[in-house]
Amino acid sequence: MDCDRCGREAVMHAAYSGAHLCGKHLRASVDKRVRRRIREDGLLPATASPENPQTWVIGLSGGKDSVVLTHVLAETFGKDPRVELVALSIHEGIEGYRDESLDASKRLTADRDLRHEVVSYADELGVRMDDVVETDPEDMAACAYCGVFRRDLLESYADELGADKLLTGHNLDDEAQTALMNFFEGDLKQMAKHFDASLGPFDRRAETTHFVPRAKPLRDVPEKEVALYAHLADLPAHITECPHASEAYRGEIQELLLGMEESHPGTRHSIMAGYEELAELAAERYRDDDGPNLGECDRCGSSTSGRICRKCRLVESIEAV
Repeated sequence: MDCDRCGREAVMHAAYSGAHLCGKHLRASVDKRVRRRIREDGLLPATASPENPQTWVIGLSGGKDSVVLTHVLAETFGKDPRVELVALSIHEGIEGYRDESLDASKRLTADRDLRHEVVSYADELGVRMDDVVETDPEDMAACAYCGVFRRDLLESYADELGADKLLTGHNLDDEAQTALMNFFEGDLKQMAKHFDASLGPFDRRAETTHFVPRAKPLRDVPEKEVALYAHLADLPAHITECPHASEAYRGEIQELLLGMEESHPGTRHSIMAGYEELAELAAERYRDDDGPNLGECDRCGSSTSGRICRKCRLVESIEAV
């Protein structure tokens, strides 16, 4: 088939829209959707100026999603004096895997003259994921430990870097999977938190002073299109699954969604359209509920509802082995 826009050979058929696109117009389509999401979510406030720029910290793992996001942001805002882009990479201590993805991240940021900060579990927490998997003191999946540690370091370093926003490379598939998981678990409070933490436009979220606001500019773009974009743009993405990946439930949801999308194109977009509206209603319902009072962790100073935060409890458990 030929591209709908220029007649060149198409590299992709988007069944959910019916479009056939060549490489050039696929990349243009992804760029347009990311920039529209940035505009519609209100990431760049009217008050931003060269004298008062926004600092956007990008969680850059070196995988396809974060690499494509960083590339599009650099192309769009790299010379905009209203925005300072800072890439932040986390080394979890996974032999071989993270070293290669960090090399990709370094090449990408060097080519685009972006500031790039790297922090590690070993330096900051005194643990390495390879060792955690071996000991597993809490009898949990590797992703359960890693998710807590990674979120904490992204948050704490984004704050240290003076971030106004923390941007991550979650794509449409990621968000639709999370939406279905929350639906199936009947967790309205988690939907509410999802909306206010990273899903809703900034002018419709509850304000918080405890955490750096998050955004997901890639969340309208299917995973396969992100991967194809990275290939077509010859980006230095490390496209290999983590050797410790073991999110069994999410994997089931992923397979379910892929099957539904194949039979009923547009399913992921429909899920997210309805979910975002429902999540906003849930946020309005639960915002005024008296939740736990947040204080500072006795060990690290992070915000927590208890004496010790979840990250520090896990680290203590690992140290006790």
